[in-house]
Amino acid sequence: MSAAATGIAVPRPSHGRAYILLAAIVVFWGVNWPVMKIGLQVVPPLWYASARLVIGALTLFAILAVTSRLNRPRRADLPVLFSVALLQMVAFLAFVNLGLMRVDAGRAAILAYTTPLWVTPVAVGLLGEHLGARKAAGLILGLTGVVVLFNPLGFDWSDPAVVTGNGLLLLAAFGWAGAILHTRRHTWFSSPLQLAPWQMSMAAPVLIALAAGTHGAPDIAWTPGIAVNLIYNGVVATAFCFWAVVTVQRGLPAVSTSLGLLAVPTAGMLLSALILGEPLTATRLGGLVLILAGMALVNLADLRQPESAQH
Repeated sequence: MSAAATGIAVPRPSHGRAYILLAAIVVFWGVNWPVMKIGLQVVPPLWYASARLVIGALTLFAILAVTSRLNRPRRADLPVLFSVALLQMVAFLAFVNLGLMRVDAGRAAILAYTTPLWVTPVAVGLLGEHLGARKAAGLILGLTGVVVLFNPLGFDWSDPAVVTGNGLLLLAAFGWAGAILHTRRHTWFSSPLQLAPWQMSMAAPVLIALAAGTHGAPDIAWTPGIAVNLIYNGVVATAFCFWAVVTVQRGLPAVSTSLGLLAVPTAGMLLSALILGEPLTATRLGGLVLILAGMALVNLADLRQPESAQH
């Protein structure tokens, strides 16, 4: 019998498992930035986000049904079901896709992952997480890397489309920050895997309504390439990664999670340069080095601290 049926809180994952999942997320979501940029050339942004969630939800419902782990969400888990659906799925995906239409994939990945800027003050002030000298130094290095990668002097502030695109990507980061903080505080009675398809099922109709109101009926030129693109986006980048990131958020401190996820825009930037030919400038490479150094310091601080002290 599952924890959801017995009313027993689901235990947090070990640090080792959380870090393995974090590495997988970095690779799969890094690849997904150029994948999304390519897909958005064919599919309107909000319809693209809607398809991603519908495919992801169907995939997870099928897996849970086959493995006899499909359960309705418990009442105690409804708050986190709503917050992840609306903040991490509707808001993040809508703002990212709309912003990605105006901003190159490498830069979009950087802006969408400024989450630590918004998570850290609340995690320390409200959740009582201990920063410590090593972790504080890592955070400063990582955020300095984001500023260097962002390079606000590197785009035309007089262009409304550019300013809007960058603003939308920052709004995406705000939404995800709220979801990280809530999942960290919440006591779970269903596992993240069991809740994920319900969260996607709640988010998908909202995105579909927004897509219909914004873009009208979908008009998509179907090809094998766009089909593969949507399958990767829905099955790997959504069904697997959305479950995995919530698991990581439960297993590691909020500051460590948000800084560790900065490796995703690093991978996205490098892969966008490789696949799409986007420029790999000195500022982007300098930011990459700072982010990796910051991640190393934070992860070393986690390894030196007992798991019980970090929860």
